[in-house]
Amino acid sequence: MFILNSQQIAAADLATIKNNNISSIDLMEHAAKQCFNWLHNQLKNQNIKIHVFCGIGNNGGDGLVIARYLYENGYNVTCYIVNFSEKRTKEFLINYNRLKEIGKWPTIINNDNDFPEIAFEDIVIDAIFGNGLSRSPEGFTKELINYINSTKAFTLAIDFPSGLFSDSPVIEKEAVLKTSHILTFQTPKLAFLLPENSDFFETWEVLDIGLDSNFMKNLNPTLHYTIKNEVLQLYKPRKKWSHKGTFGHALIIGGSFGKIGAVTLAAKAALKIGSGLVTAYLPKCGYAILQIAIPEVMVEVDNDTSLEYFNFKTNATVIGIGPGMGIVEKTANGFERFIKDNSLPLVIDADAINLLSQNKSLLNYLPKNTVLTPHPKELERLIGTWENDFVKLEKATDFCKKHALIMVIKGAHTVIIDSTSKHFNSSGNPALATAGSGDVLTGIITGLIAQGYQPINAAIFGVYLHGKTADIAISETGYETFTASSILKYLPNALLDLFNEDNFSENNQNET
Repeated sequence: MFILNSQQIAAADLATIKNNNISSIDLMEHAAKQCFNWLHNQLKNQNIKIHVFCGIGNNGGDGLVIARYLYENGYNVTCYIVNFSEKRTKEFLINYNRLKEIGKWPTIINNDNDFPEIAFEDIVIDAIFGNGLSRSPEGFTKELINYINSTKAFTLAIDFPSGLFSDSPVIEKEAVLKTSHILTFQTPKLAFLLPENSDFFETWEVLDIGLDSNFMKNLNPTLHYTIKNEVLQLYKPRKKWSHKGTFGHALIIGGSFGKIGAVTLAAKAALKIGSGLVTAYLPKCGYAILQIAIPEVMVEVDNDTSLEYFNFKTNATVIGIGPGMGIVEKTANGFERFIKDNSLPLVIDADAINLLSQNKSLLNYLPKNTVLTPHPKELERLIGTWENDFVKLEKATDFCKKHALIMVIKGAHTVIIDSTSKHFNSSGNPALATAGSGDVLTGIITGLIAQGYQPINAAIFGVYLHGKTADIAISETGYETFTASSILKYLPNALLDLFNEDNFSENNQNET
């Protein structure tokens, strides 16, 4: 699914109007009616007080259409115009007059004396500012936003929460309406996927309003939101005459005294996702642990308690390196020699990323499309600090372009970045915030590359499956008792879910 910025959405609106021979007012009517239908389906004519706050632009026009449908269907609704400017869009004025035609005159808000009383049990519909906002609300409009926030009432934002910016960081946090749920049009918005905006909304979902799909595709968007139907297209079915050699040999390098569990989890994940052969290379102290924990995995050993020599004999297809490895001097020296000599595809995680951060000249020796899987602190050591999440994405993208790498930045919406695109993941929940979760992800991606998946596809596919295990398991485990081993347990369910026709079409709903 594409993620479009505000300019691209505006262009898609115009293209849809032109190519489908419809008017802008008809497109607005269609979009706003979908919002009403969603709300109507939730409320089923309950007698709940609804406050619809409309700006004087097209987002306000959406609000006026919703208010009209609410009035016509007998809801207890009051519509307000937030009169922060003398300017009015044509679509706003048409829908303002349509509301008056059914005998409903909106209440005009000119200052803070006009603010209505809002109870905690009421519903607020936010249609003040939309996707194209370029500066923070001010004056009584800002005060109104603060007042609505203070009521703690359920707030439904139409397309975009007022005061939030689609493509740039928030300047004044006090000027953003905190939203319970967002009904956004056609595509997810980048702002919904960034950690710094997590305080401004709880959940969101996408309503398909029928914008021209061919036009959007021809925009060649570089931002994507990965959903199930797209992941299924990446799946490589197995042929009848395949054998274990067909699916590659994954080598997992890592571990140190007290941290053998990390390499064990990664090796088991590479095996579980379908690598034909898996070997673990680890210190001698982990030999018995690995052999007992995973009898299907072969083992090579290094020094007694930490890696030093990196003198494995395995003829691997791909190498995953870093889980539990440590950063002691002899390991760092051996890692440097390994990186300079290696030509195999790599997945680099954990302490291997930290060692790269300490010796950035090694980045020049990494094979093209090496996959790095940093968590936020590891990323900071690698690319430096950032002022906001937009800058973080820019710096990470520049880093990937410079070194021809793929980066998997782990988080609530894990994003996979290469030199040309960014793919935000749709699956997963806070249950994945547990020790060893990243080690399992490293093994999954390594195992997929072993089978012949291109590194970018292995990263996208692996991240989605990794997250999906938590989505499937949560009803049985809860958040707290889900562990990294649970990811391995539910990985078959995540794979099979790709082919489950009962939920083949996702509802594009997301929780932060």
